[in-house]
Amino acid sequence: MPTAIKIQAGGVTLDAELNDTATAKAIAAALPIKARAQTWGDEIYFSIPVDCGEENAREVVELGDIGYWPPGKALCFFFGPTPVSSGDEIRPASAVNIVGKIKGDAKALKAVRSGAPVEVCGE
Repeated sequence: MPTAIKIQAGGVTLDAELNDTATAKAIAAALPIKARAQTWGDEIYFSIPVDCGEENAREVVELGDIGYWPPGKALCFFFGPTPVSSGDEIRPASAVNIVGKIKGDAKALKAVRSGAPVEVCGE
């Protein structure tokens, strides 16, 4: 069963849900998570206290996907192309585990600047 979460980044608040993968369950168990946003193209990412390996990892993701990047132990929010994307595709730096989906307009995250506070909590 998916886990409802709330994302607050800078002045943006979005509802989202984590899926039923082992990685997503580990993230849900670590909530609430507070960090500072780092940006890379149209991606926000930040380190979290979760250490998981690859789990059905993907090289290309969809708008609004929430990913876990194993090499950086980071949670990632995807809302558009990154510096390594080709055309309109959304490509992480390397494969990520898809752990959830943002509900609503993920592009609202374009307003969040690097260094902004981020909080992910259960609803």
